[in-house]
Amino acid sequence: MDADNAATNNAATVIIGQRVRPGCEQAFIKWQHALNDVASHYPGFIGAEVTAPTAVQPEWVVVYRFDSTANVAAWINSAARQDRLAAGQEFFDGPPTQQVLGGAAKPTDELVTVVVTHRVNPEDVDEFLAWQRRLEEAESTFHGYRGTELFRPIEGVQDNWTAMYRFDSAADLDAWLTSGERKQLLADGKRFDDFDLKTVDSSFGNWFAFGERGTETKPPSDLKTAIAVWVGLYPTVVLLTLAQFPLRLPLWLGMLVGNLLSSLAMTFLTMPYYVNPLLKKWLRPPANVPAARTNLRGIAIVTAVMAFWAVVFWVLTTQIWAPSRR
Repeated sequence: MDADNAATNNAATVIIGQRVRPGCEQAFIKWQHALNDVASHYPGFIGAEVTAPTAVQPEWVVVYRFDSTANVAAWINSAARQDRLAAGQEFFDGPPTQQVLGGAAKPTDELVTVVVTHRVNPEDVDEFLAWQRRLEEAESTFHGYRGTELFRPIEGVQDNWTAMYRFDSAADLDAWLTSGERKQLLADGKRFDDFDLKTVDSSFGNWFAFGERGTETKPPSDLKTAIAVWVGLYPTVVLLTLAQFPLRLPLWLGMLVGNLLSSLAMTFLTMPYYVNPLLKKWLRPPANVPAARTNLRGIAIVTAVMAFWAVVFWVLTTQIWAPSRR
């Protein structure tokens, strides 16, 4: 493992939620940016981001990232930070919330992230972990679900367990948060109902990873990627070709226009709304499902879908309308 990868795998993130008194927002922003500037001079500082309250997140959220939990702890407990927190009390509407997460890497996509902290008694850890597995299984069946990561307490820094899960959009997340399945699971885990939930908007959803031990989720293989593109490209190209046929464009111009339209359709329609949802569990299979099972399921889906399109286009171009004979 090289030095850059080691630093990434050992990196730590602290998420701070703070309610701000009405009318103090601009002064708070100025104060917060000054505080972030101080943090940037501390050892191991990687970055900081601030986001305003949203419809699903009533607090201002500040995310700091350092190269290790030790450097995070040094910043959190520093005299410089404590002095500036005291100076900013006039802007605060209540005490802040804070979670420290160790070992989270930085993926590339931007999603909606939920951070939930639980206070768990040592004798209840096994039951808590079993309950978290049931939550994850239920979450994974909802549209837009992208992954879950569970962080253990960090001795001397973070006493609570922290669960993080991501969805493609706020609407997808809300569907899970308001679902009957979640309400039932929360009732089943009543002894763990002493928790704090914070939604981190997509502006820095890309700060968090959901792969094994906090590292990035492995991307699909080149073979899977090529097959997924084929699944989307075949119906897209055939439909666009049939749509262009009445124009009787010369080959060079038809290909020029068709390739442009195919690229646009694949980027904005076919892949995000057809291929990715269809093949999601094959392209990025859940960690707890055997690879052979997901591969067989993926191959079956691809075979069935491509057979369907082949039959549709055979009927359309030979039995209903034969463009080559026009």
